[in-house]
Amino acid sequence: MANSKLNLLIHTLSLLLFFYALENSSLAKSSQVLTQIKQQNEDNEPFVGVNIGTDVSNLLSPSDLVAFLQLQKITHIRLYDAHPDILKALARTKIRVIISVPNNQLLAIGSSNTTAASWIGRNVAAYYPATLITGIAVGDEVLTTVPSSAPLILPAVESLYGALVAANLHNQIKISTPHAASIILEPFPPSQAFFNQSLSSVILPLLQFLSRTGSPLMMNLYPYYVFMQNKGVVPLDNALFKPLTPSKEMVDPNTLLHYTNVYDAMIDAAYFSMKNLNVNDVVVLVTETGWPSKGDSKEPYATKDSADTYNSNLIKHVFDRSGTPLNPGTTSSVYIYELFNEDLRSPPVSEANWGLFYGNTTPTYLLHVSGIGSFLANDTTNQTYCIAMGGVDAKTLQAALDWACGPGRANCSEIQPGENCYSPNNVNNHASYAFDSYYQKEGKAAGSCDFKGVAMITTTDPSHGSCIFPGSKKISNKEKQVVNATQLSSGAERLTFSTFSSIRISAVNHVLHISLAGVFPTLFLFLF
Repeated sequence: MANSKLNLLIHTLSLLLFFYALENSSLAKSSQVLTQIKQQNEDNEPFVGVNIGTDVSNLLSPSDLVAFLQLQKITHIRLYDAHPDILKALARTKIRVIISVPNNQLLAIGSSNTTAASWIGRNVAAYYPATLITGIAVGDEVLTTVPSSAPLILPAVESLYGALVAANLHNQIKISTPHAASIILEPFPPSQAFFNQSLSSVILPLLQFLSRTGSPLMMNLYPYYVFMQNKGVVPLDNALFKPLTPSKEMVDPNTLLHYTNVYDAMIDAAYFSMKNLNVNDVVVLVTETGWPSKGDSKEPYATKDSADTYNSNLIKHVFDRSGTPLNPGTTSSVYIYELFNEDLRSPPVSEANWGLFYGNTTPTYLLHVSGIGSFLANDTTNQTYCIAMGGVDAKTLQAALDWACGPGRANCSEIQPGENCYSPNNVNNHASYAFDSYYQKEGKAAGSCDFKGVAMITTTDPSHGSCIFPGSKKISNKEKQVVNATQLSSGAERLTFSTFSSIRISAVNHVLHISLAGVFPTLFLFLF
């Protein structure tokens, strides 16, 4: 009798262990499915990444570079080659990377499937999946910078794709080639845009390949150059994503679509150009865009303020997920050019000043992207000011100043004789203070820094001496509150995580108990 009871107990425990394992297996599978769904959603969500050029004095070591990327919450990068040490350092991080085939390797890869397979084995298969390689950029702006190599693009792309298929990696890694915006003629209005017909023999079969393989059309789009080449036609505000009144929006006369910025117009020009070739299912991936923070005498608009404004507004625009006027449901992901100033680049001066950071990792300027999530740790508290624009005649500026201090109800007491901001006693200084007072009073609302075109937004604090501008007072008063709120938030996150962990363990045990009790109610009465 004792042996039979012991055998029954052993049998019962075996059943318990079996169903416990079964329950945990189901939970584990559910967890895996959720993880896969989450990863797919992350891959499909629009993102902002950065290009990393290496013409930098004292470039960070690969391990330090990866640590810096993680610190800055940068999750997508593009390399201009397949740097083995960087790819190795990226292993087991969540950073996704596009690697590149330099232009000088196109001939060898396009001429030999064996060479292409070797390249994939050496630069992709050797690192994937530990390193999350998501794409291969074959060459860079080949059609416009090395037109003699144009016939090599498609053979190289197809050879590499064949090698990916052989390695069973073609569904995880997409292949394309970045193009300069100049392959599109008549880009505005976007509805009239079309690809340069002299390149049709390359572009059409390439687009068909992209459509067939689900790969993106890679475009390098620079509103900076559009503005520089069309000054007087394209307003600076349109190039910088600044809020516009309806009268300043660009309207496509054929579609009646309204464009508030050059960037969206350039993307839609690419979509219309593809549509003209009956390609409607290829998405645009912006592999390069940005704004230089410094230039020579011929580049007066290459400034830190403009670079900050463009890149900050670009980041917000992508994370707003508002798409373009033509495709409001499709937001192109983008790679900012670039992470570091490449100080070893040849003139002009702007070529060495596209970076968000100097080579020593200090910010070139502080981006203003608060409220869009954790991307880039060099975010600030959206500290912007409104000042008088240079080169405006005194009479026009005085009229704007009078309005700000009168009907605008700006606080102009500090620019009265004897007060802190009276000196220097000129209309430009007084107007700047009054404009900023009005701008801050209006909560930095869209259009509150215009004054009929004589004012501009800056991220540089215009305070001087004992004259403290309204924006400075507002920020300084909030600093302690922001720090305290951050500390409270961190504590709340720790509490939530700890509580969630306990609840999860309890819940698992509870589910297991209920499941087994439901199967063996009598057995549970017997045992417990």
